[in-house]
Amino acid sequence: MNAAPDDQLRLLDLQALDSALDRLAHRRRTLPELAAVDELQARVDRLADDVVLLQTEDADLGREQSKVDADVDVVRSRMQRDQQRLDAGQVSSPRELENLQSEIASLHRRQGDLEDAELEIMEKREVVQRRLGEIVAERERVALELAETEQRRDATFAEIDAEVEKTTQQRAELAAGIPADLLALYEKVRSSSAGVGAAALHRGRCEGCHLQLNTTDLNRLRDAPADEIVRCEECRRILVRTAESGL
Repeated sequence: MNAAPDDQLRLLDLQALDSALDRLAHRRRTLPELAAVDELQARVDRLADDVVLLQTEDADLGREQSKVDADVDVVRSRMQRDQQRLDAGQVSSPRELENLQSEIASLHRRQGDLEDAELEIMEKREVVQRRLGEIVAERERVALELAETEQRRDATFAEIDAEVEKTTQQRAELAAGIPADLLALYEKVRSSSAGVGAAALHRGRCEGCHLQLNTTDLNRLRDAPADEIVRCEECRRILVRTAESGL
């Protein structure tokens, strides 16, 4: 294939733009904020799960406390009725009096046991509620950090996308001036050569694979017509000869 030397030189400019686009794409894929967002979102999700668990535990303890409260009220009411009967002298039988006094004593013990159980529940609930408050505060802090990180990510995305749009436009304008067959060869080589389709020959070295050409290859290039498309024997990229090629 043959192409005017100026068209071959344009391939180097095109390659520079394509390499810039590749770098922009790589930067967009590997922004530190992306990994940070994923990590922070996972933490927010875990903390949200913890909040639900603690809220459920608090609700369970609340129901248990309410039940004990109701039992205490029942015992207290019954004990009050028995005490009123005792104080009013409504019990005349010594045996019935003894049974009533025994029941009042038993109700006192039952009330004490229930109040102890209620205190234990309240202490447990206090621990759960304190931990719940800490987890909620931590979730809010991490959520704020997540929002700030997302803002930084989006701002960088906008910056990169603007640069991509500008560079893509420049590439389109440059590619329009390159012969179709030369452009097609460049694109084919670039797709199979890690994104580099054309490289300068600089002081006898291929700037694509960075290997020094041997004397035989250099002599071949030296003798090749200026409009001949030449390829690196090592990496098979298009070699563009310039004033700095060392030929």
